[in-house]
Amino acid sequence: MSNLRVVLWFGVASLLCFSALGTAAADDVSPKIRVTGEGSANVAPDMAILELAVLTEAQTARAALDANSAAMGDVLSSMGELGVADRDLQTSNFSIQPKYTHPPVKPSGERRAPEIVGYKVRNSLTVRVRDISKVGEILDKSVSLGVNQGGNIRFTNDDPSAAITRARAEAVESAMAKASTLADAAGVDVGDILEISEQSYSPRPQPMARAEMMMASASDSVPVAAGENVYKVVVNVTFLIEQ
Repeated sequence: MSNLRVVLWFGVASLLCFSALGTAAADDVSPKIRVTGEGSANVAPDMAILELAVLTEAQTARAALDANSAAMGDVLSSMGELGVADRDLQTSNFSIQPKYTHPPVKPSGERRAPEIVGYKVRNSLTVRVRDISKVGEILDKSVSLGVNQGGNIRFTNDDPSAAITRARAEAVESAMAKASTLADAAGVDVGDILEISEQSYSPRPQPMARAEMMMASASDSVPVAAGENVYKVVVNVTFLIEQ
């Protein structure tokens, strides 16, 4: 029985201790400065992601699939010839759909059911191009081999960590400069950092160009402008005001 009383006593003491700590934290009225800092880094992209698709139509699903497979097979073969590795090729979507026609309404007003008049097959391919100088050539070659849909281009960086690190450091420096300015204006001194957090995240590749591809080939490679990617970081920093 005495052991039980000891356990209960320690349990109550622990609860009182945690309660006191929570109250102390809630009653913390130390003067603080809270600021937000922003940083960014511009870097030229070193990789492009292309979305290419072959759409074929025929009276039967078999005929549409055969024509589509032949065209996409030629496209895949050409990618290797243009220096694109197998690991950078991925089928992103494949579909077989019927084509319908809607017969006119009968004189009696009765609507007739839609009729299947053919089939269409769509095969989409995602291509990562690690040599941006070849993007135009790859687009041109793909169209000549049967690609007739897509054309979405996203320029990105294979490893943007260095750019994000620079942006992060700039964001912290910006926050510290803001805190110093506020403290000087208020006639106080900036103390230790109490809390720092990052709101932003590594941005996803943004579309830099988009065009609906035509069923025609050009004598020259498609002109492409890569521009720059901007990586941004935002931090929230809380400083203690020295008294």
